[in-house]
Amino acid sequence: MSPSTTTTTKTLLGRRTRAPKPRSRPPFEEDDGGGGGDRYGDVRCERCGSGDSGEELLLCDGCDRGHHLFCLRPVLVAVPKGSWFCPACASRKHLKSFPLVQTKIIDFFRIQATKETSQKSIHDTHKKRKRSSSLVMSKKKRKLLQFNPSEDPIRRLKQMASLATALTATGAEFSNELTYVPGMAQRSANRAAFEQGGMQVLPKEDVETLNLCKSMMGRGEWPPLMVVFDPQEGFTVEADRFIKDLTIITEYTGDVDYLKNREHDDGDSMMTLLSASNPSRSLVICPDKRANIARFINGINNHTPEGKKKQNLKCVRFDVDGECRVLLVANRDISKGERLYYDYNGHEHEYPTEHFV
Repeated sequence: MSPSTTTTTKTLLGRRTRAPKPRSRPPFEEDDGGGGGDRYGDVRCERCGSGDSGEELLLCDGCDRGHHLFCLRPVLVAVPKGSWFCPACASRKHLKSFPLVQTKIIDFFRIQATKETSQKSIHDTHKKRKRSSSLVMSKKKRKLLQFNPSEDPIRRLKQMASLATALTATGAEFSNELTYVPGMAQRSANRAAFEQGGMQVLPKEDVETLNLCKSMMGRGEWPPLMVVFDPQEGFTVEADRFIKDLTIITEYTGDVDYLKNREHDDGDSMMTLLSASNPSRSLVICPDKRANIARFINGINNHTPEGKKKQNLKCVRFDVDGECRVLLVANRDISKGERLYYDYNGHEHEYPTEHFV
């Protein structure tokens, strides 16, 4: 089934559309000369030169210079959680790369592969891909495709190390599954039957393809994706080889919680998992503590033709064995080096994306 005909994923929006007050700086204490006042009262925006709209004037933790939320590119719709560095300081800040050591990477991602099984699985994967290619050409029912990993094992290690670097830098651990933590939503709450208006069922053959992708990753056969750091976009994801239309890129993973518990959460990566007829049953995926590469794939500015042209993924929710799952799927052929983007809104237009690069 083509993702273009599926029910589009909605993201949690309200918490990100109203920017709270910026982190306050301590007032300047009176000096020996009896002077006083606000130490930061004369701070002006480095972009526009104005000191107006002080409640939206964000101060860099590196240089103490001011930047309006709306003058930054991309614009920030909310004050970042924790430390924030302006583009100039961020470009000078060196990330600590995860060591390109096979044993460390295997331990980080809990890979259970042996050399023999990996070689055999690659051979079997190629055979399966050849057999399935004729099915993809069917106009009546297009099948989802498994990803095609890089043949070079060293290249795969570099791809995995890039994700490990991003996860470590953001304080998250790797998880390629939805996780259910005590005190949050239980697995029994994730029922596709609760979806308002119903949720489409992922066909059996596509479920098999999804499971194959998961098992391949468990053996160390990684999707051809590289996480890179951009001074404007932050961490973002690039295709490290050609990716064919309808290829499964990844599943969106993280901790599952009730939407009602996260309405005032200032995280910027939550994804709707279940939009229930009864709002108290609606669920979101929270990738702040446990996540995979989906957390670092960015959205498009769907208010400009240039932004819309950048979209190369579709974010879709499916009923898989009675549970809700979120998949990111290629919606066209993707060239090597091309960055991955999807539309946060889909057919909805609730989340403001005017500030996206």
